[in-house]
Amino acid sequence: MASAAEQLAANLNFGAFNKATELKKRLWFTLGALIVYRLGTYIPLPGIDPTILQDIFRQQAGGILGMFNMFAGGALGRMTIFALNIMPYISAAIIMQLMTSISPSMAALKKEGAQGQKKINQYTRYLTVLIAAAQAYGISVGIEGMRGSLGSAVMDPGAFFRFTAVITLVGGTMFLMWLGEQITARGVGNGISLIIFAGIVAELPSALAGTLELGRTGALSSGIIIAILIMAVLVIYGIVFVERAQRRLVVQYPKRQQGNKMYGGENSHLPLKINTSGVIPLIFASSLLLMPTTVISFMAGSGPEWLTTVTALMGRGQPTYLIIYSTLIAFFAFFYTAVVFNPEETADNLKKHGGFIPGIRPGTNTANYLEYVTTRLTVVGSAYLVAVALLPELLISQYSVPFFFGGTSLLIVVTVTMDTVAQVQSHMLAHQYEGLIKKSRLKGRR
Repeated sequence: MASAAEQLAANLNFGAFNKATELKKRLWFTLGALIVYRLGTYIPLPGIDPTILQDIFRQQAGGILGMFNMFAGGALGRMTIFALNIMPYISAAIIMQLMTSISPSMAALKKEGAQGQKKINQYTRYLTVLIAAAQAYGISVGIEGMRGSLGSAVMDPGAFFRFTAVITLVGGTMFLMWLGEQITARGVGNGISLIIFAGIVAELPSALAGTLELGRTGALSSGIIIAILIMAVLVIYGIVFVERAQRRLVVQYPKRQQGNKMYGGENSHLPLKINTSGVIPLIFASSLLLMPTTVISFMAGSGPEWLTTVTALMGRGQPTYLIIYSTLIAFFAFFYTAVVFNPEETADNLKKHGGFIPGIRPGTNTANYLEYVTTRLTVVGSAYLVAVALLPELLISQYSVPFFFGGTSLLIVVTVTMDTVAQVQSHMLAHQYEGLIKKSRLKGRR
């Protein structure tokens, strides 16, 4: 079956794509939704002076604000209606997933299937509103205290500006949450990941131009620019290699006789990815780390002295920032792997179908073995994620290269691209199989 699927995938061509009308509709819907998102990143927040704000942001963009601006697709630097981006929703999803592991009532909801998941999604939306409102209020207060060489960033500060800013920013986040769900349901790929992906890719040309401009002005030498570009290519190669790497466990099925025929007895494989969690740990870690530090950065100039100290400690390339960031990545790598892959459930399914791993007794022993293998793979996978995220961070902090050439952005772009291409191929395969089934039915009627 696998070889037939591979052969069919190899035969996919542009003609087959032209006939896949359902896939074309999904692709056009995805493209249209991402265009709407990008247009929204240019609609400014009411009551601010974009020129003064960009001048202020340009002075602070080398710190944590620059990284959050990368995830927001430049919307934070322009302080638009999508300045919060989708991060409050991701934070709410993290909290709800943690609750399903900690709270018995939430765990029971998760076990109810589709109905329980529907309630969890509803609670996630309510929590998104609360988180977005708190973050939007913090940002609105921070903007009021920001002053550049040309004056204040807010034209008319006060309660009315804060109210309108909170309503606008929360509305923008909720719209992006809805848009992401629509892309997932009616488009191709994961909507939330594609929104982040679109923001990063859209800013890549300007980031490349900025890097070349640094070289033209002499701020960066040509050798350093070439080394950074080579490093980016090597990081992309490493990401593709690790994301495709698997540990295949041999699974055997015993022979059984039904009538005069023998069935079973073949060997199969249980594929376990080195990085089961994918890009999720980086997005989760960045989401939890970016928003509090962004609010602190906004308020550092007008708040107490400890805010300025915290801002300095959480600066780009600082040890405190690197330690917290790497710890969060490792934690979410293990946490999300535990959510996605359940060794006990997998062992029970193998036992029900008569499958077993050679040398391992079915049941509890198989579950323990799977957990042992998964833990070792996750250690390697989390170390890979931390290395991809932190090694370019150190270079960026030393040479002030745009964030878009960092490991986090490259990992998101490459991983989301691979997942989306895989979904496109699966849609085309489904279309091919439907065509083969229709042809076989017509031949059978003749």
